[in-house]
Amino acid sequence: MDVSERIATARDTLTKAERRVAEVVLQKPQAVAFGTVAELAQQSGAGAATVVRLAVKLGYDGFTGLQDAVQRELEGRLRPAVERIRQPVHHDLIEAALTRELGNVHETLESLDRATFDSACSILADPAREVLVISGDATGGVAAQAVTMLGALRLGVSLLVGNPVAVATRLAGLRAGDVAIAIDLRRYEAWAVAAANDAAARGAEIIAVTDSQLSPLASLGDRCFVVAAEGAGPFDSHVGTLALLNALVAGTAERLQDLATDRLDAIEAAWRQGGALLDR
Repeated sequence: MDVSERIATARDTLTKAERRVAEVVLQKPQAVAFGTVAELAQQSGAGAATVVRLAVKLGYDGFTGLQDAVQRELEGRLRPAVERIRQPVHHDLIEAALTRELGNVHETLESLDRATFDSACSILADPAREVLVISGDATGGVAAQAVTMLGALRLGVSLLVGNPVAVATRLAGLRAGDVAIAIDLRRYEAWAVAAANDAAARGAEIIAVTDSQLSPLASLGDRCFVVAAEGAGPFDSHVGTLALLNALVAGTAERLQDLATDRLDAIEAAWRQGGALLDR
């Protein structure tokens, strides 16, 4: 297991102070790889003893063991745009973008748990379940694309938008067993996290798409997908997130083939009748 997997496994046993240290380990691995116990403790607002306890709890031989493990792994966790914009540029940006985006897609899809993926596709393909997509603003574009694609395959797919009254009204209509896809990356939007928690409390099946096993969305259900999202510039990349959502849509389409075929044929006929699209 890599460091992030060990943290995910130990998540429910971590104290609040240990979770703060673990967040720094996930989000700023360079602080571990090239820092000291004291520096990591200062960055996380915890004591040096807490840093060592976390390392041991994760199965390492103290801080040195954790540091060695992090040094062996690729750096690439998310950093806020306000930090990235201050980094000097000493490379070909096109080459950097190509490398990072390929890495985002590969890391996101390669890390998928196949059983979790199959389970998510199965509930998305169940026409008896409504599907509600909850997304922060930054991931709104890829979330809207997912809604469009899923909505072309089946009925009952919607994006949660609007003012607090509209959001609360839509959440009140959720039934136990419906599906909520919760998408957000650090820094997490409070309303999106609250909406996902509300959906879970109402018995909805949660599919979490986020950037960390310590994300507030990660613990809401058994189906959590961690995406890689490092951008070549100061902002997060959503290419890995879109690749994951595309895979979920493809898996859903495979399970809904007959129903989806009829629905797509009907949509195509309506487009042609209305002259909605130009083929040339």
